[in-house]
Amino acid sequence: MFKAILIEKDEAGYRAAVRELDDAALPAGDVTVRVAYSTLNYKDGLAITGKSPVVRKFPMVPGIDLAGTVESSSHPDYQAGDAVVLNGWGVGETHWGGLAQRARLSGDWLVPLPAAFTPAQAMAIGTAGYTAMLCVLALERHGVTPAHGPVVVTGAAGGVGSVAVALLAKLGFSVAAVTGRPQEADYLRSLGASEVLERAELSAPGKPLAKERWAGAVDTVGSHTLANVCAQMKYRGVVTACGLAGGMELPATVAPFILRGVTLAGIDSVMCPRPERLQAWQRLAADLDLARLGRMAHEITLDEALPTAAALLAGQVRGRVVVDVNR
Repeated sequence: MFKAILIEKDEAGYRAAVRELDDAALPAGDVTVRVAYSTLNYKDGLAITGKSPVVRKFPMVPGIDLAGTVESSSHPDYQAGDAVVLNGWGVGETHWGGLAQRARLSGDWLVPLPAAFTPAQAMAIGTAGYTAMLCVLALERHGVTPAHGPVVVTGAAGGVGSVAVALLAKLGFSVAAVTGRPQEADYLRSLGASEVLERAELSAPGKPLAKERWAGAVDTVGSHTLANVCAQMKYRGVVTACGLAGGMELPATVAPFILRGVTLAGIDSVMCPRPERLQAWQRLAADLDLARLGRMAHEITLDEALPTAAALLAGQVRGRVVVDVNR
């Protein structure tokens, strides 16, 4: 038996609760992992609360991230005792996920845990930090360097935003952090932000083109915020888009793209190919300041994940939430 959050949906309604489950209930897979830590991401909050149809089949164990130790494996790349990390691949949506003490998965979805991180630190990074690193790699591929000018990070007090601020600052960029929580200004400056901007500056409908400000951007918000960021980019600036906290719509024009040569690069972390995942985790091990990581993460229990999910969606949670599934 093992403990897990189980989401059920039937004629009685939609509900999530911590349950004791039998090992025989685990789904098919060639690797069984004894989970040490998971995380609570925005998508997990949507799944647990039912605010959005994230979960595609029921019953479902949520949790798009996990870190733990291989218990048994028939996959050629893994054997018992290996430390591993998993992010995405539809886990927690179509396949039982990491908010549980055990998980059975495809070994093709796993990444070896970098020696630089403990399992708890890996989950302080989680999908949010890995996504932030994918954004940084995309900016680099498009040639954005600190010499080109400042970069902007929206939703900066959230999980992706916090890690993006820390990574970009460590790499020498001047980082403007945008947040709707002005009380988090000192926290964002502690991560390396050189400027903190009010969300209201970008969240209302704006002009098709605005004053050139940013060489690069990491946007976690979407909607008017993303449109305004695009409108404020410098000539040949690059925007990486990875979130929709402000909405799925994009009320923009083509003006930034055809008049300033702006690039809008979409970032998908769920189905990202394995070589890019490995590169992202290697770069996180090299470029993420662990002291800053410690400032952006806090730990909760499996039971506490349920109320924390609602607080996360309400914008009341700062940084990263690490879940110790064994307490």
